[in-house]
Amino acid sequence: MSDSTAASTPAPKRSEEEREKSRRIGSLKALAPFMAPYKGLVFAAIAALVLTATVSLLLPLAVRRVVDGFETESVALLDQYFVAALAIAGLLALGTGLRYYLVTRLGERVVADIRKAVFSRMIHMSPAFFERIMTGEVLSRITTDTTLLLSVIGSSVSVALRNVLLFLGGLGMMLYTSPKLTGLVLLIVPVVIVPIVLLGRRLRMLSRQNQDWIAESSGKASEALLSAQAVQAFTNERATAGQFDDVTELSFESAKTRIRTRAIMTVIVIALVFAGVVGVLWIGARDVRAEAMSVGELIQFLIYAIMVAGSVGALSEIWGELQRASGATERLVELLGDDDSVADPVQGQTLPQGGRGQIAFEDVHFHYPTRPDAAALAGVSLTIRPGETVALVGPSGAGKSTIFQLLLRFYDPISGKVSLDGVDLRDMTRAHFRKSIALVPQDPVIFAASARENIRFGRPDASDAEVEDAARAAAAHDFLTALPEGYDTYVGERGIMLSGGQKQRIAIARAILRDAPVLLLDEATSALDAESERAVQQAVTELSADRTTLIVAHRLATVKQADRIVVFEAGQIVAEGTHEDLVAGGGLYARLARLQFTEGLAAE
Repeated sequence: MSDSTAASTPAPKRSEEEREKSRRIGSLKALAPFMAPYKGLVFAAIAALVLTATVSLLLPLAVRRVVDGFETESVALLDQYFVAALAIAGLLALGTGLRYYLVTRLGERVVADIRKAVFSRMIHMSPAFFERIMTGEVLSRITTDTTLLLSVIGSSVSVALRNVLLFLGGLGMMLYTSPKLTGLVLLIVPVVIVPIVLLGRRLRMLSRQNQDWIAESSGKASEALLSAQAVQAFTNERATAGQFDDVTELSFESAKTRIRTRAIMTVIVIALVFAGVVGVLWIGARDVRAEAMSVGELIQFLIYAIMVAGSVGALSEIWGELQRASGATERLVELLGDDDSVADPVQGQTLPQGGRGQIAFEDVHFHYPTRPDAAALAGVSLTIRPGETVALVGPSGAGKSTIFQLLLRFYDPISGKVSLDGVDLRDMTRAHFRKSIALVPQDPVIFAASARENIRFGRPDASDAEVEDAARAAAAHDFLTALPEGYDTYVGERGIMLSGGQKQRIAIARAILRDAPVLLLDEATSALDAESERAVQQAVTELSADRTTLIVAHRLATVKQADRIVVFEAGQIVAEGTHEDLVAGGGLYARLARLQFTEGLAAE
């Protein structure tokens, strides 16, 4: 639709102030509503996590008993210590497996729900939303960002909680084993926390930046691949690949900076932790020589110290993952919370029973969001009676297709009112009144499915016989039956296996099958040959007999039989009447008719 095409603009980037604010409040809190329905699973996963952490904390006690048991003279007691150690190890293995199953299942479930919620939100967004964000970026958020969340929910969060429990429990057991050595260890903690906090903030900013570049590269790739034939036809493969390479390299550089920051943080934290542990153990070894503690107690303290040090090191790494997940969550929440310029009323009205499709535009003014200074419609008033066939003609950009855009409520007028059967479209839900409309767009949308399923898209509950009747009415039956598998032939992505005319006839069959009281035809026969056009015109004439039909066409030969022709120029109605009246009256329509029909005769 030429009148509705708008230049795509990059997705608006949030300010640093907004990002800082989200960092303070914790973006991961936005995941809570998605986890709330699975409280039982969350509780079971936490219980398994606490069990494994508790058992892990019991292992050093068992080791101490075994080590000190070598000095006992009772073989039976030594055997009991070994059996207890094996039992604890077995319980740890069982608990770890259970924790993995529960946490991973929870992660998969929550991420699946997030993907569904985001996609459902996006599929309902008006075209105005996609004028400011690329489809590829939306897909990146639904795939890349949710995959990152899966890693965090299904692994990192549980590992983080387990390490927190091991840190706290291990610290408590260290204090129980040797308050003196524990006090020395605690002196190291502030030194370790400082780099985690400082570098962690920078890491989060870099993670968000990296995800933004990934999304942009995905958007570039999606745009280029969807237009691959145009790229190749104009021999722009190298330039297009170069643009994608540039964005991908920027994404890589951003990732490299993030990785370097995280590596530096890991090195600093682990070096500080283990340097402190070695120093403390040196003092502990001197206590053993002075017989202030046993070898078993020192080994017990050593294991707890390693647990605590390992927990701190693991938490420093997981913190980086949580920072990345926080950035991904922000991006997904932005999509879920983005305001749509077109919204349904809380309690929508319904169309009156017996309504047949009366359409009214009352002093409608409209500008496309990306072209606020150019009026697409300027004070248009137009009433179409039920069952009337009205053709909209005029030069490109005159406002014809914009009428369709507003009638389908892809956009709302800036002022004025658009109504169907006397009810303002803004007072009804879009799903309700759109059931009364069938559309054949200028560029037919064909899905990667069979021809039958593409036609049935107009009315999913239609029978095979009804699908074939619609195809016959659209002059599509003959070519469909000639396909390798007939109606069940797979037509490829965007109908790549079909010609332009075949795709158009499938789109017309889809609209016929919908059997709605209002039919919108936007250059519906532009891709048809003369024979097919004649057959489709006959079908459209029969189909229009008991429904309101609006036809947008540049080829005036296709609208001569309309009940009324409305002429648009510069977003305004400049004339209306029958073909004969408009030709006789002169003006824009007469000039267009003279040009087209004279050219047609010359061509013959």
